[in-house]
Amino acid sequence: MTAASNLTIWLAFGAGILSFLSPCTLPIFPAYLSYITGMSVKELKENQDIRIRSKLLIHSVFFLLGVSTVFLGLGVGISFLGQWIQGMLTGDSGLFIQRIAGIFIIGMGLFVAGLLNISSFMKEKRMQFARKPAGYLGTIFVGVGFAAGWTPCIGPIFASILAVAASNPTQGTIYTTMYIIGFALPFLILTFFLGSTHLILRYSQKIMKAGGAVMIFMGILLFTGQMTRISQVLLKLVEDTWLSNLG
Repeated sequence: MTAASNLTIWLAFGAGILSFLSPCTLPIFPAYLSYITGMSVKELKENQDIRIRSKLLIHSVFFLLGVSTVFLGLGVGISFLGQWIQGMLTGDSGLFIQRIAGIFIIGMGLFVAGLLNISSFMKEKRMQFARKPAGYLGTIFVGVGFAAGWTPCIGPIFASILAVAASNPTQGTIYTTMYIIGFALPFLILTFFLGSTHLILRYSQKIMKAGGAVMIFMGILLFTGQMTRISQVLLKLVEDTWLSNLG
């Protein structure tokens, strides 16, 4: 695995975290937990009973299983599509797709940072359930419905990961998996510490702006073909720091 691939994997992980912390996911996070457990948000925040916490975490895992099924399916599909397009094109098709992905990610980064307004991304299309299907299987379906929808923040960020997957099909599934892990990890942590959600909400907008800036920078690196060079510099910096600490 190249240095560029290693860097992109961690960027995909960060993109998953950014998706969860986005203003259109984090604020409704307690409401989703309330919906899939059948308990009020107040009860969930105030009740410290271990049985309730266990139930909450188990439902969260099944919810994330539904989310992951959709995200991973899209990641695998776009990787195959990218591989097929590269097979159809002649010459340096990988560089061409990489540049297209770079332009797309720059646009999505501008949108996430709030510097570009695309009205079609501002329309939520999440599947709605008047009543949650019973049991853990029902929770999986709610997760599928959440992931299948197009929300203002998750859409552009995840679409950027799919663009990277299309430009590097051999690593596409890995990028998608790391994105899912990045989304799931804070979800599970905040499920356990539900009362801390409001603290993170204070900085949600700043987090999105910073994340958008990183996306723009990543898009520029992809477009110019400098991702590998930057990755090698960062890798050498980490290795030098590690060796100096050992000395």
